[in-house]
Amino acid sequence: MMAAGANVLAVDGLSVAFRTRAGTVAALDRVSFTVGKGETLALVGESGSGKSVTAYALLGLLDAAGRVTGGSASFEGDDLLRASPRELASIRGRRVGMIFQNPRAALNPIRPIGRQIADVLRRHAGLGPRAAKAAAVEKLREVGIPDPARRAAAYPFELSGGMCQRVMIAIAVAASPALLIADEPTTGLDVTTQAVAMDIMARLAAENGMGTILITHDLALAAERSQRIAVMHAGHIVEDAPTAELLAHPRHPYTRGLLAATPTAAGTLDDLHSVPGGLPDLRRADLPPCRYAERCERRVPGCDDPLAWRELTPGHLVACWNPA
Repeated sequence: MMAAGANVLAVDGLSVAFRTRAGTVAALDRVSFTVGKGETLALVGESGSGKSVTAYALLGLLDAAGRVTGGSASFEGDDLLRASPRELASIRGRRVGMIFQNPRAALNPIRPIGRQIADVLRRHAGLGPRAAKAAAVEKLREVGIPDPARRAAAYPFELSGGMCQRVMIAIAVAASPALLIADEPTTGLDVTTQAVAMDIMARLAAENGMGTILITHDLALAAERSQRIAVMHAGHIVEDAPTAELLAHPRHPYTRGLLAATPTAAGTLDDLHSVPGGLPDLRRADLPPCRYAERCERRVPGCDDPLAWRELTPGHLVACWNPA
C-alpha cells in the first residue's frame, strides 16, 4: 500500500521470523506502510504485536535468532532490507535516528553524555574533536537541557529519566536524519515530562522536515501526535488511516476494541471494554490468514481466505473481510 505524495520510507511486505528451541516464530507477516516527508506515523497495538521488531528489522538490529524472510523497505533510493551491514552502519545515526525505549539503558554508562553526542557528530557529520564538542553542547541546548556546557560532562546516572530522554533525542537527531524512529519514547516518564519530550521531537521534526515513526501502545498519544495511524496485531498491520479518520470511523474489529479499552476524559470505568482473547501462538504452523479471527466477534466464513487490503475511503485501508 502506498500513500500519495513524497515518501521518505516505503515498506512493502516486510516479514520476520525468529528461530527458537520451541519452533519458528512468525513475528511479522507482510507488513506494509509508508512515511511521508515531515509526517508522523504512529504504529500502535498491544505488547507483542510487532511494533519494535519492525523498527529493529528496518535498521538491521535484530538479534542473531531473527531474520528478514521477505519484503522491501525503500528509503531515499536504498532498500534497507538489502543493505550490507557496513551500509546500515552508515545509515544509522546519519540518515535514520532512533530513540530506544529505555533511555537510561540505551546510553553508555561510562561516557559523559556530551562525548556520546560528539561521537555521533564525528562519525556522521565529519566534525573534528573540538567542533564536535561545541556542537554537542549546542544540541543539548536545543533539547532544553539547562546549563548545557556543564551537563555535557555528566554521566547518565547523574541525570533524571526526563533528562536522559532529552539526551537520547539529541543523539538521534544530531546528524539531522531524514527519518526518526521513536520506540515508546515516553515510557517511564511523568505526564509533564512526556509532553516536553514530545514537543521537542515535534519541533525538531518540523525544523528538519523529518519523517517520524512513533511506536506506542498509547492511543491518546498517537491521537495527539500523529498525522496517520497504523494498527498492528500479531505481526500484521490491520488498519491504516489518517488519524482523525481512524479515530472517528474505526473499521477493523481490533481497532474498535483498542479504542473501547482506552480511557477518555468524558468516560467512566464502566465505559471501558477489554479486547477478548489474546495474541495467537506465532509458532503455530496453522495460523489463520487473519490472526485476529479467533478472537473476533465479526468472523465470517470468508475470514479463512487470504487477507487483502481494502481501501474503504480515500487513504483508509483495512485488512478485514467483514469490517465494521
